[in-house]
Amino acid sequence: MEKLESRIRNHDREIEKMCNFHYQGFVDSITELLKVRGEAHRLKNQVTDTNRKLQHEGKELVVAMEELKQCRLQQRNISATVDKLMLCLPVLEMYSKLREQMKTKRHYPALKTLEHLEHTYLPQVSHYRFCKVMVDNIPKLREEIKDVSMSDLKDFLESIRKHSDKIGETAMKQAQQQRNLDNIISQQPRIGSRKKSKKDAYTNLDTELESTSPKSEQDSGILDVEDEEEDEEVPGAQELVDFSPVYRCLHIYSVLGARETFENYYRKQRRKQARLVLQPPSNMHETLDGYRKYFNQIVGFFVVEDHILHTTQGLVNRAYIDELWEMALSKTIAALRTHSSYCSDPDLVLDLKNLIVLFADTLQVYGFPVNQLFDMLLEIRDQYSDTLLKKWAGVFRNILDSDNYSPIPVSSEELYKKVVGQFPFQDPDLEKQPFPKKFPFSEFVPKVYNQIKEFIYACLKFSEDLHLSSTEVDDMIRKSTNLLLTRTLSSALQNVIKRKNVGLTELVQIIINTTHLEKSCKYLEEFITNITNVLPETVHTTKLYGTTTFKDARHAAEEEIYTNLNQKIDQFLQLADYDWMAGDPGSRASDYLMDLIAFLRSTFAVFTHLPGKVAQTACMSACKHLATSLMQLLLEADVRQLSLGALQQFNLDVQECEQFARSGPVPGFQEDTLQLAFIDLRQLLDLFTQWDWSTYLADYGQPTCKYLRVNPVTALALLEKMKDTSRKNNMFAQFRKNERDKQKLIDTVAKQLRGLINSHHS
Repeated sequence: MEKLESRIRNHDREIEKMCNFHYQGFVDSITELLKVRGEAHRLKNQVTDTNRKLQHEGKELVVAMEELKQCRLQQRNISATVDKLMLCLPVLEMYSKLREQMKTKRHYPALKTLEHLEHTYLPQVSHYRFCKVMVDNIPKLREEIKDVSMSDLKDFLESIRKHSDKIGETAMKQAQQQRNLDNIISQQPRIGSRKKSKKDAYTNLDTELESTSPKSEQDSGILDVEDEEEDEEVPGAQELVDFSPVYRCLHIYSVLGARETFENYYRKQRRKQARLVLQPPSNMHETLDGYRKYFNQIVGFFVVEDHILHTTQGLVNRAYIDELWEMALSKTIAALRTHSSYCSDPDLVLDLKNLIVLFADTLQVYGFPVNQLFDMLLEIRDQYSDTLLKKWAGVFRNILDSDNYSPIPVSSEELYKKVVGQFPFQDPDLEKQPFPKKFPFSEFVPKVYNQIKEFIYACLKFSEDLHLSSTEVDDMIRKSTNLLLTRTLSSALQNVIKRKNVGLTELVQIIINTTHLEKSCKYLEEFITNITNVLPETVHTTKLYGTTTFKDARHAAEEEIYTNLNQKIDQFLQLADYDWMAGDPGSRASDYLMDLIAFLRSTFAVFTHLPGKVAQTACMSACKHLATSLMQLLLEADVRQLSLGALQQFNLDVQECEQFARSGPVPGFQEDTLQLAFIDLRQLLDLFTQWDWSTYLADYGQPTCKYLRVNPVTALALLEKMKDTSRKNNMFAQFRKNERDKQKLIDTVAKQLRGLINSHHS
């Protein structure tokens, strides 16, 4: 502690020394400080005075500075406002543009504008209230665009439905022009440029996709096209149609994310329209215009669909088109089968065929398979053949009814060449004869021949453009011609031959005519060969049956001649008035028989132009029928009694018939051939008039028997008639020996005849 206190005292002394050393300095500092205080006070007063003066002088400056401050603040606000307006103006301009596009119905550009507005401009000014209003309106605007574009599409579909026939008509005209051009090119060197292809037509329409021009009246689907003159080029089918409503609506729905909805709606509506188009009118079969309008509508429908297929991506696809076409093809073929069956006019059927070919060719250009249509045309070909046969049946009927069945007379070389030009006929003997002269046939021969050729031409017309080979065309023509010959012409000839009032002269002329027509068949073969270029030697070539037809007709006419002659003979025989109880015969043959012989002579004189065999057969048939009829007349049940005088008169008539047979009414018979027709009568009459029963009974059954042709039954029947006559006319015969002997002889002969008959039957 002492040390510490010592230490403290040492330090205090050092401090005191230090203070004493610096005291004078401290006093000097205080003195100077006091001086400074005075100066500071004076400086303060000067500063205060200066400040007062400065405040007084800076008051105006402060006011100016405040004004400047306000100006600078306003300037900043204006600049900020301008910047904000520069951001809003494009939005407002785009919105104004959008409303203008909506007003002018440019919906696809409006949709693009709406997209830019929503995604580019509105986000920059989204905090403004008016922008929020715009954002709220955007979905409504989209729906409005969607609804309006759908309305345009509906108008387009309705317009297309109404104008499908116009579109189809134009497409078919184009196809017709192209076919005509191809035909010209195939016949001569190409001298002009080809038409635009379908692809070129599509190219012209592709530019419509990005069009932003206002919607016009054309947007409804059909452009206003005036009817072109015949020498002007027909506009392309696609050029008639403005597809922009479809393209716009498709893109609008695509942008809006509703493409599938649009595709389904479009396909559904077009399917409905297809069913309407494929429904034929009930009276379609009455006129060709009905079929044409039906085809035009179908073609128009598929031209539109084909264009949509090639100018849009996925709106329709090939499977959809093929499905529609299969439905259309089946319904079209069914409708054509039904309505064409009502058609009885071959010209209308031919026009229909040409229309179907044009219809098929038009659709084939657009890639649609049409083989079934050509197959159906082969069915219509059969119907066409039937209608032709019906028409030619009337033609043949008129020709045959109006014919005079007389040889054609010609009085000059010109008329002769005219007939020869119509019908292939060559006869050197007739050519050498002086005028006037006659052809052996009547007028119906060249007329029928030319009508057969006209029929062949008509068949050929149907086969054109059916893509058939020459062999198929030739086969079709030959088969149809065979039907014409074997069915139609044959029936017409048979009807004429079977008519009640047909005479022998007409029948003879028919035989002559059919003979010449039969010879002309080879010329018909050559005619068909020339127009089809198919040689008749070709394998499977159908032969014409004309020869058979005319032979059958001639045979029918021959049979009718035989029948007619027999009927005439029967008519004469009905005039026979025999006195079967006559005691003595007359001095000559009966009058009716003389008239009959005269008729037969004149009739057979007409047969000079007939083939020899026909005339001979007719003569032999007439003689046989006459002999048979005379035999029946002698043996008929009504003749119960028969005298020898009547039998002798009957013998005179038979002798007259034999004389006629010996005179050779037609050439070509050998000696007594024709007389053999009366051999049965002759032997029977000789047996009774000569009363040569012993010879008959003795030689019966032997080949050399004199009365070989006399049947014992016939002889017995005739003997019974004479026996009854002998009994009734000689009531006192039992008192006369000769009469009794004769009666016994008759009884004996009758008994022996019965024995022959019984032995023959046993």
